[in-house]
Amino acid sequence: MPRAEEQRPSDAEALTDVVNRLRRVLRAGIRTDYPWETLPMAQIELLQCLRDHEPAGIRVGEICTTLHLAPATTSGLVQQLVEAGTATRDPDPADRRVAVVRLTKGGRRQLQDWQKAHERRLGTALAQLSVAQRAAVRAAVPALAVLVDKLSQS
Repeated sequence: MPRAEEQRPSDAEALTDVVNRLRRVLRAGIRTDYPWETLPMAQIELLQCLRDHEPAGIRVGEICTTLHLAPATTSGLVQQLVEAGTATRDPDPADRRVAVVRLTKGGRRQLQDWQKAHERRLGTALAQLSVAQRAAVRAAVPALAVLVDKLSQS
């Protein structure tokens, strides 16, 4: 019979499970807390990428690299955001063969609303935790941020 420690999931397995469950619950919950939001997650991630590169904007090729997307997928997502008025695509002044994509005021506002809806949802759930549990979550955030950076580099 396996010992108890052998039955426990590895750190990577446990983290994968909880991150997947968290993403799923947040993705499902956003439709409840923010029902007017219709953007697919891929478009939200692109808006976040554009926000991270304000005010200069970002070239389409850099979006592909940053988000690990194929050029055709990236072009399609950018076109959808341009048509929705949440992003602009203009020739790069340094190289007119390349396009630079920027967030519009409407895109920034939509992204802020989406962010606030998630913050409200998480804030409500965090308030239901014990003081020790909230402190543990708060203490884990810096390490999780470093983990995200490490994963981004691979």
